[in-house]
Amino acid sequence: MGLEWEQVIVHSVDPGALGQWWAEALGWVVVYSSEDEFEIRPAPDRMPGLDFVRIDEVKQAKSRLHLDFRPEDQDAEVARLIAHGAKRVDIGQGEQSSWVVLADPEGNEFCILGQRSQ
Repeated sequence: MGLEWEQVIVHSVDPGALGQWWAEALGWVVVYSSEDEFEIRPAPDRMPGLDFVRIDEVKQAKSRLHLDFRPEDQDAEVARLIAHGAKRVDIGQGEQSSWVVLADPEGNEFCILGQRSQ
């Protein structure tokens, strides 16, 4: 029996707004939208995707799961995402310099990694 990874569920107070923010940040497409759910994927038939699902309470603590992204140019990508509405956050990462921790508009943390070590 095999498993196919279909999506990551992201609880959100405003799934449409947060899902649209991520769609624009990643350059992904919207594959489903309703009042309580907003799903995006890299392409309509490509998985895994991100599925934003309504939840009434706001995020209260550090996320137990977060996404890591490795761009070609870390500094440029961090600047682009901050201009798009992300914020730098401190989750106890200290003075390391190989990744930058950001948060989306609802406070969900994600990392922008530096160059891969050879």
